[in-house]
Amino acid sequence: MAEEQMISRWWRIAGGLCMNLALGAVYGWSIFVAPLEKDFGWTRREVSTIFTILVLVFGLTFIIGGRIQDKKGPFWVSITAVVLNSLGFFMAGFASNLGWLYFWLGIVAATGQGFGYATPIPVMAKWFPDRRGLAVGLAVAGYGGGSAIFGPLGGYYLIPTYGWRSTFFIFGIIFFVMTLIGAFLLKNPPVGYKPAGWTPAPAAKAAATTYEFTPSEALRTPAMYFMWIAYALGTSAGLMVISQLVPFARSKGISLALATTAIFIGALGNASGRIFSGWLSDAIGRLNTLRLMIGVSIIAMPILYHAGDNITTLYLMVFVVYYCYGTQLSVNASSAADFWGPKNAGANYGLLFTAWGVAGVIGPIIGGRLFDIYKDYQVAFYTAGVICAVALASELIARRPQVPEPARARAMA
Repeated sequence: MAEEQMISRWWRIAGGLCMNLALGAVYGWSIFVAPLEKDFGWTRREVSTIFTILVLVFGLTFIIGGRIQDKKGPFWVSITAVVLNSLGFFMAGFASNLGWLYFWLGIVAATGQGFGYATPIPVMAKWFPDRRGLAVGLAVAGYGGGSAIFGPLGGYYLIPTYGWRSTFFIFGIIFFVMTLIGAFLLKNPPVGYKPAGWTPAPAAKAAATTYEFTPSEALRTPAMYFMWIAYALGTSAGLMVISQLVPFARSKGISLALATTAIFIGALGNASGRIFSGWLSDAIGRLNTLRLMIGVSIIAMPILYHAGDNITTLYLMVFVVYYCYGTQLSVNASSAADFWGPKNAGANYGLLFTAWGVAGVIGPIIGGRLFDIYKDYQVAFYTAGVICAVALASELIARRPQVPEPARARAMA
């Protein structure tokens, strides 16, 4: 029985990885920036707005997908994600104006992204109460690592060989197959499931609450708001870099081939942060891990700007920045299940995850608009460091939520 449980659990991780590898290709978005600017004469800010809308809608639709997943299970939410994300990327290949891309990528594909990302996290939280940080980190590592595959594939080969339109078509087809496989592998464990031989250790730093907060109760805890602010500002800095990485490297005199390789390096950092910081948070606690990595981001952002004209230091700092960014996506997800309970993890993390949607507005605006004004990225990178400092202050104030008083009184009675 224990062996069967373990096999079943690892199949769920495989499903989450497969789903998120396809969804995470969006982190390679910057390979499309220059071709679109060249063909249509759009500004950096206009092209960056596509990514801004996508991330904002992604963050908002995650709440809907998470709530449906909590009520009905992951399968049909995943199938919806399969169709919408794949269709959005495929139809982007027919673009003739910004409005078309705003709709098909920013609305349709983004809704598929929100629904798709909403399924693996609650599934992992329920299957792995014993190693939640590591399991969620492994599943969402695919989202961080997707651009390691599709960024170089598109930037090195597909766009130069077939053009950006055909690249969107090819991506749409590949994403359909991968996410469909993931959808069939993701399912919830039986109600009340616990791994064989495992008993919770209440004294552990990452111990989960035994009370299941409803979304309305979660919204009444101070932790939701302090963590939300830290999440929004901390990931804004990472999304600024992600949305501008190739153009930034090119502005520093780095060749297109080496600049595209930076996407691969960043994807490795993103995936590594999700896995290893997930594991670290099981040992030292969720909030401590988040505070540590946001603190590193404060220093790393301005260093990345000044390191940009040296390829070795560029790659090193890109890895560090993406690592810290990936940490926040992984550990905040585990925190939501630990702090407010796994039963409503889809909806409760969805509420916290709206912070990432707001970051999708702040980050690309910092990168795109400040570049258009100053014709240089220095102000953008220093601004990113400042907002990370504000994020750290908010994370330092955050505390584990307390069980509501009426529920505590009932338990004591």
